[in-house]
Amino acid sequence: MRFRAKIVDLACLNHFSRVINTIAKLAKTCTLRLTVSKLYFILSDKVANGGVGMWCELNQGNFFDEFQMEGVDAEHNEIYLELMPENLSRALKTAQNANAVKMKLTNKHCPCLRVAVELPSLSSSSRIVTHDIPVGVIPRRLWNDFREPSVPDFDVSIYLPVLKTMKSVVDRMKNLSNSIMIEANLSGEMNLKIETDLVCVTTHFKDLGNPSWALEDGCQSSQDRDPESMAEARIDIRKLQQLLAGQQVNPTKALCNIVSKRVVHFILLHEDVSLQYFIPALT
Repeated sequence: MRFRAKIVDLACLNHFSRVINTIAKLAKTCTLRLTVSKLYFILSDKVANGGVGMWCELNQGNFFDEFQMEGVDAEHNEIYLELMPENLSRALKTAQNANAVKMKLTNKHCPCLRVAVELPSLSSSSRIVTHDIPVGVIPRRLWNDFREPSVPDFDVSIYLPVLKTMKSVVDRMKNLSNSIMIEANLSGEMNLKIETDLVCVTTHFKDLGNPSWALEDGCQSSQDRDPESMAEARIDIRKLQQLLAGQQVNPTKALCNIVSKRVVHFILLHEDVSLQYFIPALT
């Protein structure tokens, strides 16, 4: 099992850092899956995570100048590591104007992801700052726990409002309630609503648009719905705030799928990164 990679381009490095910062805000620990062409950061929606799930996918070619990996064996040419993204985020903070960043899987005393940051220096020799990030190697028999989640059979799919606007609404509501109701319909309308014994606050968004999903098995069940009928789910407001606070790059597309009273599935797309985030409904 071997992995080494290198980023030289500063714009790619800063973009990669922003992605890792976002992930660090969403997950204390996560799984890093490495394949020949992609990196995945995965949080499987176990009850231990409060049922939250995350799937973030990056094309390595859009970030790395060099990328070499050999998986567990020829048939399973992948590597699954468990790590704390905050450690990777901290290592990359030292690399803001680096000449290059190299990453390598090492196993001196324990398995580590070594991040070597080559900093510019006034003399001819370069300064190198090395961070050894402890990782756990996930054995092959457990890989099935980390498969891509399927898009749930949702009642309503809708584009999100500008995330900054949504964030400021949710930030204000968070001071009043621990949970938030998300409602949306197929006429491009969405409401964010909190209700307590003392106060009821609703923010309405309209003309958001609804994505059309053409699935292999014909059509999504939601097409038979009354367009005005609201699908709703009440979720933990802190989990929604975490997702919105973690967005360091405004996505080119942001949408959510609501399975009434069960789950809200967020999808944020950038040119070269896709992030899916699942927040379970509160009962």
